[in-house]
Amino acid sequence: MEELIAKRYVKALTSGLDIETVKKLSTVFFALSQSFNDTKFMEIVCSPNVTKEQKLEILLGAVKDTDSKEIENFIKILVENKRIEIIPAVAECLRKDIADLTKIYSGKVYSDSEIDPQVMKDLSTGLGNKFGASITLEFIKDDFDGIKVDVEDLGVEINFSQARINSQMIEHIVKAI
Repeated sequence: MEELIAKRYVKALTSGLDIETVKKLSTVFFALSQSFNDTKFMEIVCSPNVTKEQKLEILLGAVKDTDSKEIENFIKILVENKRIEIIPAVAECLRKDIADLTKIYSGKVYSDSEIDPQVMKDLSTGLGNKFGASITLEFIKDDFDGIKVDVEDLGVEINFSQARINSQMIEHIVKAI
């Protein structure tokens, strides 16, 4: 739900802005979203005992170094509409928008065994060519029996598991008999 609301706000915020400005906005909102991991900060901004003006003062104080009227006005709108809690979702939407605009994505490769760096590079290049984008892949050692490639922003998940290959071979042999 927050993501849908955040998308509307981000669309309004970024309309008419160039990619460099959107990148700066993303950096600011990513840093601001990190504050939401702090329980004391969350208690303050979510407390009904703290007035809107105090919440606004706290958030504007956090972004005053940016000297950006767009950011200040955006935060004022969020506070006025009681939407402070969507700031992390706004940061994520901005990150996804930048990835879509620049066609630069990142993904993860899961496997229970080590994967050669050259294979990782080949996977990255192949996927990048397939989707017309630049994709960087990060290896994560997992208990997955096979290889799973996940590029969430593109909605791509590819997996090859030993169990699945074995079951497909058995099905094929049974059909052949």
